[in-house]
Amino acid sequence: MRRIVALILVLQWVACASPKPVLYPNAHLEDVGEKVSQEDIDACLALADAADLESNQAAEAAKHTAGGAAVGTATGAVGGAISGGGAGKGALVGLGVGSVAGFFSWMFGSRKPEPVYVNYVNICLSERGYQIVGWK
Repeated sequence: MRRIVALILVLQWVACASPKPVLYPNAHLEDVGEKVSQEDIDACLALADAADLESNQAAEAAKHTAGGAAVGTATGAVGGAISGGGAGKGALVGLGVGSVAGFFSWMFGSRKPEPVYVNYVNICLSERGYQIVGWK
């Protein structure tokens, strides 16, 4: 049981990991070092978070869940009709499976930050002397 709980916690941690800016090793980065550059990245991310530039995560989760439910319902209805188990029963099973699959695809899928969020952080870091080569 402990292993299952530990696995779930690790999966949640991985799911919450989001892309971060990758810095070009210019003279400023070499002068300030890894610790200060990470503090600057964290500060710029916090400023962008405070500016509320990200999309509504609850709405994104709902959109993926609803999409999964629609696909699951249609697939289940066809599968139930073909197998002789009944289209209605198949649709109901597909609804449940599709909803869960849609939600988990959102939860564990790659979450790219909004372009305006990325630009905000990039400008913040460039004003501090860094050069950003991308996000990873």
